[in-house]
Amino acid sequence: MGLTGLEIFKQLPKTNCKDCGYPTCLAFAMALANGKATLDSCPHVSDAAKENLDSASAPPIKLVKVGSGEKVLELGDETELFRHDKKFYHPTAVAILVSDQEDVEAKVNQVKELDFERVGLEFITDMVAVKNDSGDAEKFKAAVEKTAALTDKVMVLIAEDADVMAGALEAAAEKKPLIYAATADNYEAMTALAKEKGCPLAVKGKGLEDTAALVEKVVALGYKELVLDTGERQTSRVLADLTQIRRLAVKKRFRPLGYPTISFTSKEDPLEEAAQAAVYLSKYAGIVVMKTAEKQHILPLLSWRQNLFTDPQKPIQVEAKLYEVGDVNENSPLYITTNFSLTYYIVEGEVETSKVPSYIIAVNTDGVSVLTAWAAGKLTGDSIAEAMKKAGVEEKLAHKKVVIPGHVAVLSGAVEESTGGWEVLVGPREASGIPKYAKENFA
Repeated sequence: MGLTGLEIFKQLPKTNCKDCGYPTCLAFAMALANGKATLDSCPHVSDAAKENLDSASAPPIKLVKVGSGEKVLELGDETELFRHDKKFYHPTAVAILVSDQEDVEAKVNQVKELDFERVGLEFITDMVAVKNDSGDAEKFKAAVEKTAALTDKVMVLIAEDADVMAGALEAAAEKKPLIYAATADNYEAMTALAKEKGCPLAVKGKGLEDTAALVEKVVALGYKELVLDTGERQTSRVLADLTQIRRLAVKKRFRPLGYPTISFTSKEDPLEEAAQAAVYLSKYAGIVVMKTAEKQHILPLLSWRQNLFTDPQKPIQVEAKLYEVGDVNENSPLYITTNFSLTYYIVEGEVETSKVPSYIIAVNTDGVSVLTAWAAGKLTGDSIAEAMKKAGVEEKLAHKKVVIPGHVAVLSGAVEESTGGWEVLVGPREASGIPKYAKENFA
């Protein structure tokens, strides 16, 4: 368990100098104990105290990096139980399982197709997990070798025989894959291998207590780049373990469980498997390993991950600027919308469907929708006029007509006045009406 505020206070200089940003050393100690400050903020703490306070100043869940070069995944380093308290920092990595008994090339090529773009955002699968199902060291090494050659995605190597793992690492050690897994039977050999190759190591126990005990043994051997697996595969038990690990790490500062986690789906039906993965992703898994590699099963999961790991206090936005849809010219219509990502891309899609090349200005409303922006005073005649001026539309268009959303028809007069006499057209209330509106007015 982490140190209390008073225990930390005893090792601080007690000068109340305020150099740390807190009024007293005691206030700083309490903030440090609660994970709201770092020891680096105190310029006067002694080296001995730094060493003693390491556990108090470290994040409750250790940051572990998997991969190398530009392809490095960061796991852990989380500080919250609930995203509305602050936010979650490192999205759960989604890994697709590849067995050394299947057509490795075909499966890896299928995994490479699981990268998507939606509402201007990229949704990607992060990892390929190669598993030694054959029991054959050479076959496993060949599968790892082929996977490493076919994709630059971060890798997980799954084999509990240290000799088999050592052979596979000859083909992939430079990629710094996650080694899975150290168990009660092989942890010494696996830890030595992880230390030698500089790769993170998964620790697989049999339940929470056994996993914590095994972690302490591995740490005693001098290695802390760890990822945890309690060995459970039943959905309810995995969910309970993931939740307990997060609570014990964040609330109790229980260091043996203060590491990111890895979970494996067990359902055979792809839809059930996707639902199971969504449960683990929602409740604290650092990595979820799945068998299915079908787009229709993976995209919904990645979409949910995107929503979960965005900052709840900051809406998803597009850049506030002038956009061109199609082969625009000086006679193209000009539409106004907000820079809320979902709103903008819905409007863009309908404008594209209309087949009428058009300009769209996304007005900066701090990423909120049309009606919300109007109600908050962020979408006004002045803000629209300012966005038009910044975009230089007068130099681009031979006309002086601008289309505003039907829901804010009340802004017509204000926009006309603020723009110095532009003709304000009131568009449809819903974006779905844009194709018909465009053909009737601009085709």
